[in-house]
Amino acid sequence: MKSLLIIFSLFFVTPLLSFRQDAGGPEQLDWNIHFKGKPDNNSPFYALTAMTWKYSYASTTYRNRVEIKLQNEISIDKSRSWVKLDKVRTEEARQSLLHHEQGHADIQYILYLEADRVLKNRNYSVKNYKAQISQLANEISSYFDTMQRNYDEETEHGSNHKMQARWDRIIIDKMEESRAANNSK
Repeated sequence: MKSLLIIFSLFFVTPLLSFRQDAGGPEQLDWNIHFKGKPDNNSPFYALTAMTWKYSYASTTYRNRVEIKLQNEISIDKSRSWVKLDKVRTEEARQSLLHHEQGHADIQYILYLEADRVLKNRNYSVKNYKAQISQLANEISSYFDTMQRNYDEETEHGSNHKMQARWDRIIIDKMEESRAANNSK
């Protein structure tokens, strides 16, 4: 049995400015629980949510087939996540900022669902399955890294409420699509 562990850290930053948690859903962010890091006073942003994706697998070869047992997890890095609540004057603005940050956590949850589906449901070559898995994982990571950047850019880090509402819908739709795809396997 062979195993591989790769860690992808994704940092998402947002200036000024949820979903309801169900079993197996995205972690619901809370200023007091998830944002324990020291704020970067040189940053123009009001919050940073640091997230990690880790996966590892054990492989077994049977004849010309490789089967993998995947371990896939995401987490919020509380010691590197921070917020400048003193800069956010109203409770409404704090809630709006937290809602935007929750969108990052929700996108990370979609990454988790998609990585689980994609990595588990492939036929791998006995000769180069490690490279194939690594390449798929890198493609998944790159796709969601781009999605996170687009989310911040298009919503103007949550300050463009019209675009935030549009992204809220995109995230909900993508999460439902990913859950359905995972449930149909």
